[in-house]
Amino acid sequence: MMKVKEVYSAPHGHWVGDGFPVRSLFSYDRMGAECISPFLLLDHAGPFDFKPAKRPRGVGQHPHRGFETVTLVYEGELEHRDSSGSGGRIGEGDVQWMTAGSGIIHDEFHSQPFTEQGGKLEMVQLWVNLPAQHKGTSAAYQTLLAADIPNVPLDDGNGSVRVVAGNYRGHNGPAKTFTPINMWDIRLASGGEVVLQVPEGHTTLLVVLNGAVLINDETIVRGESVVSFERPDHELNLKANNETKLLLLSGEPINEPVVGHGPFVMNSDEEIRQAITDFQSGKYGSLNG
Repeated sequence: MMKVKEVYSAPHGHWVGDGFPVRSLFSYDRMGAECISPFLLLDHAGPFDFKPAKRPRGVGQHPHRGFETVTLVYEGELEHRDSSGSGGRIGEGDVQWMTAGSGIIHDEFHSQPFTEQGGKLEMVQLWVNLPAQHKGTSAAYQTLLAADIPNVPLDDGNGSVRVVAGNYRGHNGPAKTFTPINMWDIRLASGGEVVLQVPEGHTTLLVVLNGAVLINDETIVRGESVVSFERPDHELNLKANNETKLLLLSGEPINEPVVGHGPFVMNSDEEIRQAITDFQSGKYGSLNG
């Protein structure tokens, strides 16, 4: 069984724009880039009840370079635009996988219908690093609709696993990734149990969004926490004390330097300076074409 390395509780929350009340459950500057590679950051937004409004709430246009953002919506509805010409609307169970690559500008807002009706918003946004050889790749966008994401029921009504990326028990997720990654959206019923296996050598992070789970009959972890594990082993036993929402993230580590500055994640200070210069000179394009 995989040995628990550390359990991290979420820090105090903050707002991103006026549409996303978030808590950063993990980040490379807090936990150490080498400990969570190839992952960089995970924000949990909500759950939060928004009143009806006329003007969509969210965050205006801003740049990224050198990594990917992955947005999974649990409740609510978002709209996205970016300088590659891509965009779209994602709702409950949908995922937006954006490759910033060599540079992109985008914005994210509540959809107009959600804005007008109001309601509960809950989502997570994951940042996934790109290897140096792919940091210059062209910006791209994947819309992964809930209907296209395999939902694998667990035995004996214990819950389910949605396979966003990677493979679970022969079911392949629709996301195209640059490095081997598993992203499993897991729901365990009260009293539910599951044994998960991840590739040996992968960095493995278990994100407990709500509920409580017993890990390997030893460690109880409650909502809005992240668990890191030692890398050599590959099997994990989970038992839910009540209905539990989890994310299992595993990925092949990228053994390269990580230098970040706000929305840019590169391999050196020089590359960060170049990323800023390129953004300021308009090389990322614009939302207006």
